Amino acid sequence: MEITGRLTQDATKATLKDGREVVNFSIAINDRYKSKGKEPVTIVTYVACSYWNNAGVTTYLKKGSVVELFGKVGVNVWNNDKGEAKGSLTMHVQQIKIFTASRKAEVEPVAENADSSNDATDNLPF
Repeated sequence: MEITGRLTQDATKATLKDGREVVNFSIAINDRYKSKGKEPVTIVTYVACSYWNNAGVTTYLKKGSVVELFGKVGVNVWNNDKGEAKGSLTMHVQQIKIFTASRKAEVEPVAENADSSNDATDNLPF
């Protein structure tokens, strides 16, 4: 199955006892439409994802990034402390495409030059 969504937080990497690494992250899928009364309605679906192929991708999976995922979808169902039935969607991701970086992508500061004058342009007539 393919789904596209936005990361809800930075991805995390976990190392298991046997040395395998898994990347865990969550995405939000927004579905928007207008009701019969012309009021905008937004439904957000969250999917908990795990990726086992390359833990190095953790560097690029930052909060706010838009990703397209291909993999197997599953469902977790449980009862909470109050006895209420709860559930969540999961995805065992096989492929990741990163479309956009986070909206809050960090920009590295540019080193300031102590002497900002340029000798090559000092002799120009304009």
